[in-house]
Amino acid sequence: MKKCSQSHHHSLTELNITPLLDLAFVLLVIFIITTTPVVNDLDLNLPHAAQRQKDAPSKANYVTVDGQGRVFLNKQQTEIASLHGQLVDLRTADPDLSVIVRGDAKTRYERIVEVLDLLQQANVLKVHLATEPLPPGER
Repeated sequence: MKKCSQSHHHSLTELNITPLLDLAFVLLVIFIITTTPVVNDLDLNLPHAAQRQKDAPSKANYVTVDGQGRVFLNKQQTEIASLHGQLVDLRTADPDLSVIVRGDAKTRYERIVEVLDLLQQANVLKVHLATEPLPPGER
């Protein structure tokens, strides 16, 4: 009787790692299948493109604030009070409206923020700020 109980306890103390190995192999196969190999089988000399500034989007509208704080929409002077209505009209005509805000370097930041607030209130989602690149050697 003692011998039977010893063999029973002996089998419980052994660790069966077969399910762990099965799981490891399944995970290995999944990782091998899901990873895409980087295939670069041809050595190419790709052409170089000239560096230039990106063109403005074709549907872009410009809101310009000059040094005196005057506001222009597409080169036509407008008042800040009527700008919201004009922007809403443009957005309803073109739901994919893109607006580029151009401000003179001497313009008070407060005036630019007013324009940005109006663009947000008019629900214009594509807003860009125009800048000039630095001259070479200046950083």
